[in-house]
Amino acid sequence: MEFTSPEARERYDAVVRAVDQVVVGLDFDGVLSPIVDEPSEAHIHPDAPEVLVALSDVVRAVAVVTGRPARQALALGGLDEVGDAIGDHGKELFLFGQYGNERWSSTSRRVISPRPPHGLSTFERELPGLMRRADAGDAHVEEKGLAVAVHTRRLEDPAAAFERLLPPMRELAARHGLVVEPGRNVIEVRSDGMHKGHAVETLVREQSAGGFLFAGDDLGDIEAFEAVAALREQGLPTLLVAAASDEQSALVPLADVVVPGPDGVLDLLRQLTADAVARTS
Repeated sequence: MEFTSPEARERYDAVVRAVDQVVVGLDFDGVLSPIVDEPSEAHIHPDAPEVLVALSDVVRAVAVVTGRPARQALALGGLDEVGDAIGDHGKELFLFGQYGNERWSSTSRRVISPRPPHGLSTFERELPGLMRRADAGDAHVEEKGLAVAVHTRRLEDPAAAFERLLPPMRELAARHGLVVEPGRNVIEVRSDGMHKGHAVETLVREQSAGGFLFAGDDLGDIEAFEAVAALREQGLPTLLVAAASDEQSALVPLADVVVPGPDGVLDLLRQLTADAVARTS
């Protein structure tokens, strides 16, 4: 665990002192699951269920906040079973899918989802032609229901394909009233206003949070970081955790703690749990 400043260490200590009021929000890919070439194989880290259950004992709430569809995250993360175990401890696991547009909890067991954004179906029909013109016709297209993502990771030169695709995808998305979210060798198109900052605000309001820890790894987590930073300005204890990688380091300048991927995130959560228990024993 690497603190980015002396103030960051003080923020961690403040979170430990207020831990029973703190909500912990975690991205899925790159935070709870290693980044892999095939998105459908991004299973949760084998140690994560045990760590999340132990963490739930000491914090106000635990939530997974992801760009993935909620049902997909449930399956890849085994979150039904994790939610059962957390429920046995008298707590609830929350899941916000597709940047907060879909919701699930281990109590309700039902995914609540809005209708797909206007213009998305037309965008998807035009996308194959755009990809061919950008010499990226073999990129993997992931249809998410409320969004569509184009992955270049499996191509011969993923970074070059990403750079060729990004400008025309931005232009096409704008014509259909949609926005583009670049990520780690992935470009996602979705409706405007879908972002993880809203999920943070919802959790704070509904859980009466007295503090917040958020861990992310990519550009799609910036709005969540900004929402947590706003809570800090209001006087709440907060901690921002960047799961950094060689591919993406955009969150590092905004973070209080920098860790190496899912292993580092889980080590930090273990330490937080141990420090919370030690403080009350």
